[in-house]
Amino acid sequence: MIGIFGGTFNPVHLGHMRAAEEVVEKLNLDHMIFVPSARPPHKSRNEEVVAPAADRLSWLESATQENVRFKADPIEVMRPGPSYLVDTLDAFLLRYKKKDLVFVVGQDAFREMDSWKEPERLFSMINIAVMTRPPEASASLERWLPKKVQGDFRVSDDGLSAQHLESDSWIQQVPITPLDISSTRIRRRIRDGSTIRYLVPESVRETIEKNNRYKGLK
Repeated sequence: MIGIFGGTFNPVHLGHMRAAEEVVEKLNLDHMIFVPSARPPHKSRNEEVVAPAADRLSWLESATQENVRFKADPIEVMRPGPSYLVDTLDAFLLRYKKKDLVFVVGQDAFREMDSWKEPERLFSMINIAVMTRPPEASASLERWLPKKVQGDFRVSDDGLSAQHLESDSWIQQVPITPLDISSTRIRRRIRDGSTIRYLVPESVRETIEKNNRYKGLK
């Protein structure tokens, strides 16, 4: 099975890498494909700067080099227009069988997925692994299954998984180690002139500092 880990990765950090490693281990995935969103439609104009998509892809390519199960994919960077997940998954489903794919997402983003493009089709077309951290890791999916699709799933008795009622898609919680690292904090540390060593892969740190990325944040 192959994981599809989408995100802005602005920038990619060790929290992303550790989470991906744990999902690979717990679901016994053959590969984890990191897909940077080139033009995230959910990002507001007032949000802090998003680094160029080519840079974020390059950082991911560098960060994934040392793990044979990790790969970075340029699919959204190469495609024009907004980076909608449903379009990306359509493309991946031309490469792989549905049963061989699982979309990997954090619990906060998962709760907002009914605001994404074509949410009903999105939830029926792909398996989903939701990365959870305490205290949410022990909560039932019924508590945070997006409203638009709540009637489309049967949640297991233990609340840790759910099965789509009309397709063979499933949702599964995957508890991961909570690491207090975020891209927002990293960008702010760069802005403030603080070190980001040991928060991001070393090759990524070197490239960000060499090219003065995020230095102009307000």
